[in-house]
Amino acid sequence: MTSISTAAFQPLHGVRILSLALNLPGPAALMRLRQMGATCLKFEPPGGDPMRHYNQAAYEELHEGIAVRKADLKTAEGQECLHRELVHSDVLLTSFRPSAFNKLGIAWETLHARYPALSQIAIVGSPGERAEEPGHDLTYLAENGLVPGLELPATLYADMGGSLMASEAVLQALMHQRHQGEGVYLEIALSGAAGYLALPRAWGLSQPGATIGGGHAGYRIYPCRDGRVALAALEPHFALRLCAAAGIAAASQQAMFEPATHKAVAAFLLMRTRGELDALAAEKDIPLHTMA
Repeated sequence: MTSISTAAFQPLHGVRILSLALNLPGPAALMRLRQMGATCLKFEPPGGDPMRHYNQAAYEELHEGIAVRKADLKTAEGQECLHRELVHSDVLLTSFRPSAFNKLGIAWETLHARYPALSQIAIVGSPGERAEEPGHDLTYLAENGLVPGLELPATLYADMGGSLMASEAVLQALMHQRHQGEGVYLEIALSGAAGYLALPRAWGLSQPGATIGGGHAGYRIYPCRDGRVALAALEPHFALRLCAAAGIAAASQQAMFEPATHKAVAAFLLMRTRGELDALAAEKDIPLHTMA
């Protein structure tokens, strides 16, 4: 049996990806594809990728090992550069609205007729007829019930989830090419990525008061003496260890949903420092993470 480390495993060695996708989802997908061994080339407009302007460090990390060229696709020279590279590309990655492809003369029907082996992965905001609608990560999360309060989400979930779906779509396209001998067009909607991430909430798993929505005393965020604690003692054996350490007589899983258990766990954690809780977690094998 051959064992290969994930970092060294490059199944896309020899695959050529051409990207026209800007901002975050496209470059993040391209970063993943490069890590899997693909040869990646990205065309940027004369003004560059907006990501470079508002976060240079993020831009550099996203594009490490990726060849970047400037090309104005609205000009004959830019179009010539594009088609010169498409001849040698396996997959085209884009993030335009559908109407932009028609204006640039590179609608899928045109590309497929000219390059039958080429696949296109099109990242859009919303699927189908809604692909022309303006939107961003925040609006897609809100649409799927993932912005419950007034605070901004901790990260760009739809963008990053969409980037994973886009890299997955590249793998699907390559498999299709291998078996059918021709390219395929696949659309990845960021709103769809947000919807996928929202499934646990739609199923009721993380709704307020549900088992992992604060209803279970072992799965919550609590204050401690000098910070906060992300406690995840959900399974019965973890909950029993937590209760034993805290001196709580919670003999059943149902007891973990009782207000008295919540109160006792909160009181126990509030009296201890992050260092004490980290040591307790290691000693008793309790899943928790302390935060400043």
